[in-house]
Amino acid sequence: MKTINDIDVKNKNVLVRVDYNVPIQESKITDDLRIRASLPTIQKLLDSGAKRIILISHLGRPDGEENPDFSLSKVAEKLRDLLPNQKIGFYPLPKTDQKAEIPADIKIALLENLRFDPGEEKNSKEFIKNIIDSYEIDLFVQDGFAVTHRAHASTDAVKNFLSVYAGLLVEKEVKNLGKIIENPEKPVLLIIGGAKVEDKQPLIEKFLSQADNIVVGGKIAADGYKTSDKKIYIAEDFDENTEGKKLDIGPLATAKLAGFITDAKTIIWNGLLGYAEDPAYATASTITAELMGEKTDATTVVCGGDTTGFVENLMKDHKTLNYSLVSTGGGAALEFLLGKEMPGLKAIQA
Repeated sequence: MKTINDIDVKNKNVLVRVDYNVPIQESKITDDLRIRASLPTIQKLLDSGAKRIILISHLGRPDGEENPDFSLSKVAEKLRDLLPNQKIGFYPLPKTDQKAEIPADIKIALLENLRFDPGEEKNSKEFIKNIIDSYEIDLFVQDGFAVTHRAHASTDAVKNFLSVYAGLLVEKEVKNLGKIIENPEKPVLLIIGGAKVEDKQPLIEKFLSQADNIVVGGKIAADGYKTSDKKIYIAEDFDENTEGKKLDIGPLATAKLAGFITDAKTIIWNGLLGYAEDPAYATASTITAELMGEKTDATTVVCGGDTTGFVENLMKDHKTLNYSLVSTGGGAALEFLLGKEMPGLKAIQA
């Protein structure tokens, strides 16, 4: 896969697709993981002498119309906080045949939400070409791993006009997730939680042949998930509330899982093991995150939006926790693990 380590970007205008689809509540970004994950690529391009970096992203689902509730303006403010030594501009999407006018001292420009134009989700060549022409772009860097499973203008159509290279985040995601699929060190442990068995069953089936152990917890186990496969351990006890609802896996199941984690050399975790929004029922998920984050002799991958968010919050208070990958990918990570076609990655390899 071609990456930014393979190219000369000196004095070039570089278009970078990032994933700044971050949660915002009451005008505040509540989790900036995806923004921080883009910084190594931005810094690498700056250090390599890029003339200007144009960042593009989407936020939410504004259905092709301008909507202040989905503006990336808050992201621009966060970027300025994270990169205090850089002047960062924030600009609307260019109109047709409009040449961008950016002051020379602005090296980084973030454009408004791509999905304010229906052309993004329609994979419109005209839409992305207008951005390319307006900013006189020389090459394209795909660093928004979380959108690489979508055939959108900024993941797919862009390849018709520019050479496409992987950013450092995409390279990291693909390297770690690819290692799990192609050559995982054994024993391999898959930990499955969450609420919807239909979302998790394909992953369980995919890993049955290569995993040494699969642990099923969360609401899936509480609702009575069944299997005859001896490789799959289903939580056998639960912590309940006063109404008898099973809201976390219990001490026996947690101890069993801890043993699997201790022995494993490759661990994939997708889905919280309990109703972790309530600290009283976050015990199993916390223990799992801590045990995985303390392992130095294994490949440890955390994927799935709720799971990565939980782990990120835990890492704020536990600075020593470290993982091979806390994936920014969400659905993209799962589709990659399942071997589905990824238009955004295919564009890089073209």
